[in-house]
Amino acid sequence: MPLIRIDVPATLPTESWRQAVEVVYEALLSEFRVPEHDLFAVVTSHEPLGLQIDRSYLGVARSENAVIIQITLNAGRDVALKRAFYAAVADGLEDRVGIKKSDVMISLVEVPPENWSFGDGIAQYAPE
Repeated sequence: MPLIRIDVPATLPTESWRQAVEVVYEALLSEFRVPEHDLFAVVTSHEPLGLQIDRSYLGVARSENAVIIQITLNAGRDVALKRAFYAAVADGLEDRVGIKKSDVMISLVEVPPENWSFGDGIAQYAPE
């Protein structure tokens, strides 16, 4: 059910895109227990003016390599799970892709289950 959107600077090599998606997907599996094979992701590359990120908001020092991750998913997870998820993604991106934790911004967009259609014009998660 999650839809992953990752906005990256044009300087991030395209071979790193799949790894970034894998890191986020693995964190969704481990921390949020999303269903296996529920992988839908969009990665978009931006030139410098297309990805404008403050370098010091909230005291976090960000570089020109900062990324924005937005995930639309069903509502209902508590703050502790979200914190564990944020840490898993930031740690994984630093370890496997080389993106510093301070360069990872994550936004969760929570929606009710009936807001999804996975094809055929059907709201698969909507109550009858």
